[in-house]
Amino acid sequence: MSDQQHILLVEDEDSLAQGLMFNLKEEGYSVTRAADGREAIRLFQDNQYDLIILDIMLPYYDGFEIAAIVRKRQPQIPILMLTARTSLDDRIQGLESGADDYLTKPFHLKELLLRVKGMLKRKQWYQDMSASQPLVRFGENKVDFNNLTAVTGDTSVQLTQHEAMVLRYLVEHEGKVVSRRELLENVWHTNPEIETRTVDIFIMRLRKYFEPNPSRPVFFKSIRSAGYMFQKQ
Repeated sequence: MSDQQHILLVEDEDSLAQGLMFNLKEEGYSVTRAADGREAIRLFQDNQYDLIILDIMLPYYDGFEIAAIVRKRQPQIPILMLTARTSLDDRIQGLESGADDYLTKPFHLKELLLRVKGMLKRKQWYQDMSASQPLVRFGENKVDFNNLTAVTGDTSVQLTQHEAMVLRYLVEHEGKVVSRRELLENVWHTNPEIETRTVDIFIMRLRKYFEPNPSRPVFFKSIRSAGYMFQKQ
């Protein structure tokens, strides 16, 4: 049985898709392409993938809708979203729909290949690390890092892998101020000079899940002009 990592590429622009498929295969990945949203959902439901590269503007179902469907069924799978839209709202919507990271078109091929490599590497790193400390409790919350589930009070929460990775990093640095730059470098492995809003969105999601009152956080505190600090209390 092959241990080749399998990528689902969802891109309707034929010339771009063919170029990406060629270069991803040159890097040693197995690649399946979907040319529209309907085909993407069918392929996702019928096969197993290690990562999804997902365009936003697609026929039938857009990338936001597909990401939401993927997250309900397989929260662990990394999603890299591609967007020709440059507005901050569109990028935020992509992250909030379930994407772990995004690239704005036009992008450099080298940058995409580095993002893909990093996302797949972090997936394995997370699995290895979770085995050493699978359970964490704070307040009325219990998080199982093995299956990406959490119980907060009487509510069950299914985390995405990136949400769990951000939480894991903060837990391991409990009581210390963690800057956005540090999280971008160590969780996303991306340029810390850009996309700091990405970190804020993920912190907001953790607060929504785990804080008794998200507008007055006690576990995930903002440190003005410095970053965030996690405290179990």
